[in-house]
Amino acid sequence: MSNFKGSIAVHAITWGEDHFKALEEASMLGYRAIEPWASFVLSYEDRMEEFKEILARHGLAMTALYGGASGGMNRRFANPEARQEIVDYNVRLARVISKCGAEHLVFGPGGPRQKPTSLEELKQAAVTINEAAKRTYELGVKACLHPHLWTEVQDENELDELMSLCDPEVVFFAPDSAHLTGAGMDPAAIIRKYRNRVAYVHLKDLTSKEATKEDFPMLLGNEALPVFCELGLGSIDFPPIIEALNEIDYKGWMTVEIDQSTSTPMQSLQTCRDFVEQQLNIPVKGA
Repeated sequence: MSNFKGSIAVHAITWGEDHFKALEEASMLGYRAIEPWASFVLSYEDRMEEFKEILARHGLAMTALYGGASGGMNRRFANPEARQEIVDYNVRLARVISKCGAEHLVFGPGGPRQKPTSLEELKQAAVTINEAAKRTYELGVKACLHPHLWTEVQDENELDELMSLCDPEVVFFAPDSAHLTGAGMDPAAIIRKYRNRVAYVHLKDLTSKEATKEDFPMLLGNEALPVFCELGLGSIDFPPIIEALNEIDYKGWMTVEIDQSTSTPMQSLQTCRDFVEQQLNIPVKGA
């Protein structure tokens, strides 16, 4: 294992809105690339040179931003009334992404999920996704559909329908190991199915249904068990996922992500880094 041909990055979500601490500690841990919060980067929308200098000071590249139908309450791809707002928002994100030398925009679906998404709703969603993705592609940024638990695009049938309805020339795929697994999918099989469209990856673990608090000694008190956990502490078998990525000759970013730390962000992302390096044999520090 592994001969992974891509590169490892880290997601800033673990640090919440402590954006500068995220950059500082990610760099201290040896990560060389980061997916920051979109709102943070947009705060530099008119000062992108300043933002690029901040990244450079920490020795970090930017990999992508999370957009799509996110960024607004109850905004959904399937709602045609939100179409122009979604297109405009993602064009804004694509502009700042391209100015930072990155190439990927994660198309997160809208939520919260209230029911399975109907075929008619998926057809409306595809119109919006195609239109927004075409605009971002013109800016050199690939829109990558990202199935996500508790949203309008969660289940395999919804993913398959959308991928068939969306233009493969401009709509790509961003698999997430935990969200696919949590929705009952096999991440390795899904990666192989969409081998020609995988353009960005989130590497994430899912807490086992059988887990107890004793499995997480770093919990500080009476916190509930997290849905997602540090890599290696959950239920996901990662080697088959890496094998699938190798098989499709994936050479892009694989971004380590944990939504909420069970200790401190730095400790959690060190645990993740050590798992990637020691168990998956993929270099992180300085790579």
